[in-house]
Amino acid sequence: MAVTTLSTTVIPTDLAVQLRRSQRRKKAFAISLTLPLLIFLLAVFIVPIGALLVRAVENPEVASTLKQTVAVLDNWDRTSNPPDTAYAALATDLAAIAEQSDAGGLARRLNSEISGARSLVMSTYRALPFDAGLSPDQIKARMLEIDPRWAELGYWQAIAKNGSRWTPDYLLTAVDLKRDIEGDIVKVDADSAAFFKILMRTFSISAVVTIFCLLLGYPLAYWLSTLTPRQANILMILVLVPFWTSILVRSAAWIVLLQSNGLVNRSLLEIGFISEPLPLLFNRLGVIIAMVHILLPFMILPLYSVMKSVPATYLRAAVSLGSSPLAAFFRVYMPQTYPGIGAGGLLVFILSIGYYVTPALLGGADDQMLSYYIAQYTNVTVNWGMACALGAVLLSATLVLYALYRRVVKTELSMG
Repeated sequence: MAVTTLSTTVIPTDLAVQLRRSQRRKKAFAISLTLPLLIFLLAVFIVPIGALLVRAVENPEVASTLKQTVAVLDNWDRTSNPPDTAYAALATDLAAIAEQSDAGGLARRLNSEISGARSLVMSTYRALPFDAGLSPDQIKARMLEIDPRWAELGYWQAIAKNGSRWTPDYLLTAVDLKRDIEGDIVKVDADSAAFFKILMRTFSISAVVTIFCLLLGYPLAYWLSTLTPRQANILMILVLVPFWTSILVRSAAWIVLLQSNGLVNRSLLEIGFISEPLPLLFNRLGVIIAMVHILLPFMILPLYSVMKSVPATYLRAAVSLGSSPLAAFFRVYMPQTYPGIGAGGLLVFILSIGYYVTPALLGGADDQMLSYYIAQYTNVTVNWGMACALGAVLLSATLVLYALYRRVVKTELSMG
């Protein structure tokens, strides 16, 4: 009996250990298979987004180059004239900048706060260093000789305001807010407010494009879903043709088609539909036409995949029970395609709000979307902080839209 008891207790324990080891090996193998994808996502997605969010609140130019000046201005009330020691500290800090590119970055940063700071900083930087042994009041006099604008409070307030390495100024500017001299958050002047209007323009263009894609894509996806698999596959190739053509090529093609002497206007003139060419290019209409053409497949594919899963017998059953075909379609068939409508609409809208090439080529000055200004700050004015702040606003809007979509879908599923 003792031997039997020993064998019945040892064998299950060994089996449990072996099962745990087997499960650990399977988990390790599964992780090893997904590890390359995780590394890829981390390198090309998570890290760049993290860097963008950090740069949107980072303000290193003044804090890293004017350390002594910032320390002196910490106790300054920002309303009276700065002390003479501030002039001496600024001269020391500017003279210690080894690379002219660092001085240029400082000048650009201050110039974004107050106009004229770029020339003021660079002219003073080139005149330094001063002779050794000068007192603070003598250094102040020398700096005022170089440029009398150093007597103006605005430039010193800009330095003091940006003394911290981290700042909300970029994000505030991206939503038409700012910090005043005391550090309170206030709205910018009506003449300077632009980004909120640009953001609303981006949303409105994206919404119009999404609606037109839905109006065009829904009947086409329904028609494809009623065809045989062979016919549907052949026609789906035509739907997918835009995926195989560059966005730049398609936008250039629309320029050829929509210009005053283009194919569209010439055809309308020849049939007598119009008496003079229509303004179809370099305006909002041209942008919407081109974006709908490019993004239409992103609406059709989710709709088609959902419609293929809806049995055709549902409509026939509703009609056989006395419903009209039109009422059966809207009351029986369409509610079952809501997931496809939501997925396609969300996909098209999110892709639309980040568009840059098409509005830049086919739109006018009042048709540019937020991504255009991100490119401007990145490539032209070289203001990385502002570019990243606008990118963060666009990312936040995308995440909010996705969260709302998930909430709506979850609510519909729970009600169903």
